[in-house]
Amino acid sequence: MTEAELLPILYVPDPRLRAKAKPVEPGDPRVPALAERMLATMYKAPGIGLAGPQVGEMLRLVVIDLRPEETPQPIVLINPEIVAESKELATREEGCLSLPGQFADVTRPARVKARWTDLTGARQEMEAEGLMAACLQHEIDHLDGVLFVDHISALKRNMLLRKLAKELKSKARE
Repeated sequence: MTEAELLPILYVPDPRLRAKAKPVEPGDPRVPALAERMLATMYKAPGIGLAGPQVGEMLRLVVIDLRPEETPQPIVLINPEIVAESKELATREEGCLSLPGQFADVTRPARVKARWTDLTGARQEMEAEGLMAACLQHEIDHLDGVLFVDHISALKRNMLLRKLAKELKSKARE
């Protein structure tokens, strides 16, 4: 995939990152090519997950690959949803391609069950824990206009967002 085919990743405070994405209609002909471009963009960034709103596509579409450097195992999730979650919580450091260079410890359910449609139109379901559980929750949050910083204290969130704004302003001057 050429650089021209990569999608621009939106950064906070772009208002599209706070909007709720629309469901993908069954058989939407744009989705396979969009998913391919999203995966290429995610790999180039580099990242392990990317949601439609992060590239300005207000569709409930997510791509995930936890091992892009090893043997890529991309997953394309159309209209994904969390259908069950554990009461047990887990805390892990999260970052986001829409908040480059910013990281914080986020506490979420330790295990989740997710359901989605794949590119063939088949319904899929996965029970996940660890990094995959966190990634699924993080990316599905994006589809509802929620960012990982919404899961941390207001003080930490404000510090992180001020630092990001300063870094993006500095890059814009370069």
